[in-house]
Amino acid sequence: MIAQQQKWLRRAIATLVVGVLVALAWQRYEADDGFEGIASGNGRIEAVEIDVAAKTAGRIDEILVEEGDFVSRGQVVARMDTRSLEAQRQQAEAQLRQAEQAVTTARSQLVQRQSEKTAAEAMVAQRQAELVAVRKRAARIAELAQQGAISAQEADDASANMASAAAALSATRAQVAATEAAIATARTQIDSAQSAVEAARAAVERVQSDIDDSNLVAPRDGRVQFIVARTGEVVSAGGRVLNLVDLSDVYMTFFLPTAAAGRVAIGTEVRIVLDAAPDYVVPARVSFVADVAQFTPKTVETRSEREKLMFRVRARIPRELLNKHIEQVKTGLPGVAYVRLDADTAWPESLQQNLVQ
Repeated sequence: MIAQQQKWLRRAIATLVVGVLVALAWQRYEADDGFEGIASGNGRIEAVEIDVAAKTAGRIDEILVEEGDFVSRGQVVARMDTRSLEAQRQQAEAQLRQAEQAVTTARSQLVQRQSEKTAAEAMVAQRQAELVAVRKRAARIAELAQQGAISAQEADDASANMASAAAALSATRAQVAATEAAIATARTQIDSAQSAVEAARAAVERVQSDIDDSNLVAPRDGRVQFIVARTGEVVSAGGRVLNLVDLSDVYMTFFLPTAAAGRVAIGTEVRIVLDAAPDYVVPARVSFVADVAQFTPKTVETRSEREKLMFRVRARIPRELLNKHIEQVKTGLPGVAYVRLDADTAWPESLQQNLVQ
């Protein structure tokens, strides 16, 4: 009986010791990272995502990349079916040719009307000369008639001829005015035809632009993260075809408590240690600090930490460093970001060794 009690007592003491050690270890984990003057937060590597989408509704003709492929800016990554657009372009080009022919016709009519005006003006000059001659003749005949050298009938005929010549002159002058109006109309028709040409040319350019946009290109260097639609599928205007990540714009978002966040400025030095590569330290700098506090996300495991108000902080990795190691850059990797709260504080040795350069 005594032996059993001693055995139970030893077990109780061992359980108590283990419990105390676990509690101390948990408090130490919860309190800090062991780096004085340096704050830390958990986060994941993220990058700017870009959707490559169709400008107009249509059917996907070809996907030229696979998930995980690296693409460069301006590279064609997919093509849309352009048969309908090609037909629209042919129609617009036919309308353009028709409008250009209308301009040619209107210009020909203008030349014709100008020729008619020239002929009418020449006729006016002729009628004016005839009227002058008839007037002189009528004046002489009237004088002879007064002298009794000729009959009154001849004087009346001369007067009638003068009136007829005056009327003919008025008619030709009216004809000149009519040709001037026709010229103005022809010029208006030319302007209208030229406007139709510009509209038709704009229609051709618009359709050609849609055809050009049917070649979906990467807006910047990156890696294909996932393909949304496949060859043969129909997408709506603005429908996503694939998604890219810009591996030259990579950052980690993490959270710091109020006391630490208040001491962090834009440009503050950061060191990132990824769970996948704990032996390497990635340099970064703070590029964003939230101006409004928020609750810590659920990824923080301890209740005391979740109950605190935290500030969102973003640390961006230098573009030059990313470009140098572009093949190794991956998003979604978890890790820890360490922020130096005081510029005079030296980095611990563990955060200085194996610094990625």
